[in-house]
Amino acid sequence: MDTQDIQLLMTLHRTGNITRAAEELYTTQSSVSKRIRQLEKELGIILALRSRQGIQFTPAGEIVLRHVKAITRELNTMNQELNDAQGIISGTLRVGVSINYAMYRLPPLLRRYQEQYPLVHTQTLIEVSQKIFSMFIAGKMELAVVRGEYSDWDGPRILLDREPVCIITCREHKQIPLGALPQVIRKADLEMERDTALWRRENKIPTAQNQIFVNNTATCIEMVRQGVGWGIVPAICLAHFDGCVHPMYFADGRPLVRSTYLLYTEQSAALPQIRAFITLLEQGKPQLP
Repeated sequence: MDTQDIQLLMTLHRTGNITRAAEELYTTQSSVSKRIRQLEKELGIILALRSRQGIQFTPAGEIVLRHVKAITRELNTMNQELNDAQGIISGTLRVGVSINYAMYRLPPLLRRYQEQYPLVHTQTLIEVSQKIFSMFIAGKMELAVVRGEYSDWDGPRILLDREPVCIITCREHKQIPLGALPQVIRKADLEMERDTALWRRENKIPTAQNQIFVNNTATCIEMVRQGVGWGIVPAICLAHFDGCVHPMYFADGRPLVRSTYLLYTEQSAALPQIRAFITLLEQGKPQLP
């Protein structure tokens, strides 16, 4: 068994599928299947069973996987230490990023990071904040960029952005009361739903008779732009919106805002490639009031 075999097994375990593993390894399904059979012959075991659901490792295969993961960790640690000794930043960066931040803030920052640290292997997951937070807590990533407060996290965090949440309408609907228009409702987390429900009660905004439910902010904005109705959208998404924008306020005068945080652990921040990414995100923060 060599390093290519280790990479094959790790990829197969992660994807759970020979087709996807072959695509990631830039080889053919038949080559992957052939190498698995060769490894099984060398080790005298059945590594995995194939079904319609994908690949399922056998108990013996799980033992091999456990040792393969340990070898991978040791190899990564060795390479990291060798590069550190030479002042080279390398290793792996695993970061989860909320969808809106990934769309409107991340691309230039990630490109700059990749250009500055080409030896770092970046694994970036774009998802809803709650899923990112759950995976971060489970130790599946070193950094998490999430939107919302997450008061149950008591580790280090950095405020990356804080922007108002806004009512948006097209210009043709500028003088029309919200209650007379359909509402375009985008999927949001519980915190945002709670805040917007409170705002509606305080401002006596009735539930719209006609509602359009969408699963992302971009669709909501485009629906509003086309005059379908009104929507509630954080300002981070509105740089190119040409309609009417009104920041939302509670009855006591507080603005309804949306915060974005970078979560990390002191242990992960000690790694050079992680610290470099943290520094880059801090440098990319907009000026906060």
